[in-house]
Amino acid sequence: MTDLSPIPLLEALVAIDTQNPPGREVEAVARLADELKRIGLSVTTQEFRPGRANVVAEFVNGDGPTFCFNSHVDVVPAGTGWQSDPHRLTRRDGRLYGRGACDAKGPIAAMTSAVESLVAQRERWSGRLMAVFVADEEVASDGARHYVAGGPEIDWAVIGEPTSNSVVTAHKGSLRPLVRVHGETAHSGTPHLGVNAIFRAARLLGLAEDHAATLAARTHPLCGQASLTVTRVQGGLADNVVPDATDFLLDRRMVPGEAEADARAEIAALLALAKDRFGVQAEVVEWRPTTGAAGETAADRPIVPAALAACGRHGGDGVHLHGFMGGCDLVHFRSVGADGVVIGPGSLAVAHKPDEYVPEEELMAAVLVYRDTALAMLHRDGATR
Repeated sequence: MTDLSPIPLLEALVAIDTQNPPGREVEAVARLADELKRIGLSVTTQEFRPGRANVVAEFVNGDGPTFCFNSHVDVVPAGTGWQSDPHRLTRRDGRLYGRGACDAKGPIAAMTSAVESLVAQRERWSGRLMAVFVADEEVASDGARHYVAGGPEIDWAVIGEPTSNSVVTAHKGSLRPLVRVHGETAHSGTPHLGVNAIFRAARLLGLAEDHAATLAARTHPLCGQASLTVTRVQGGLADNVVPDATDFLLDRRMVPGEAEADARAEIAALLALAKDRFGVQAEVVEWRPTTGAAGETAADRPIVPAALAACGRHGGDGVHLHGFMGGCDLVHFRSVGADGVVIGPGSLAVAHKPDEYVPEEELMAAVLVYRDTALAMLHRDGATR
């Protein structure tokens, strides 16, 4: 489908270990910087912490809007259970296996091939073309946060994540408060002389479960329900000691339309209710890093029908809009005014698992989807916001 194959670059990227933690994207970023320079883009590298880096590249081709390709260089830990080396791209039955094959080194490779195609066809478009590949999306999106803190001016963005080459316009956000419930130690033979923090935590968790039921009524047509659940619990000093503290981690998923500040306030209200009703002494001792808030691009923005048309033209879903149950960096590009969509080859169902793969046919088609979406938004006749 295209002679600009993304497979060699994907193979090189999969071979570079960017498991997060610790991330250490700097070597992969250097490889991408070399590739983007070869294509003809102006390239800068942002190493915002030792070993943690973004690559920012641009090609200015006359007047017009700014169109940005974005995805993330880091991957989740490989784990166990693989049939082949997770850091060596392996082809089997039309699939390309390796950690990051679809999340999200496959999208990066396809985007880079699309950029090369666009530079070669620059008589067809006008404006500023960018490729911004960032660190740390899998933990806290520190790469994207660092990039947008510089106040870039971006009109249109395509975020690369595995969507089976369908168009995603909305995604959930997340908060993870680590809550500590306080008690008082005592000998377990005389528990009445202490305050059992685990029993107190159970009271608070019961209220959290009730709150989760009310959150389920908050729904989004593409992203489903808002939610609250508990994912970790830790407490106790010894087998024969009444525990004086219990920690648990809440996972709060926000749907587009919910504000992060409001969700934090609801957690605070939950702790206050537990104190008033049951005398529970509890506090949020840490807000764990997450990708961030929920994000959404309105369906009537010009990039949405352009992306749908491109996906439909090259074998993807050209009719329906989709949502992500998890987070992604779209929200950070939205924060600087960009209208964006999320598109990429491969399925979220195999991301973060052993034997992660991207279908080779989808990977090749993604190059054309990305190219055609950019051409529609940078058309010489002028795409308007």
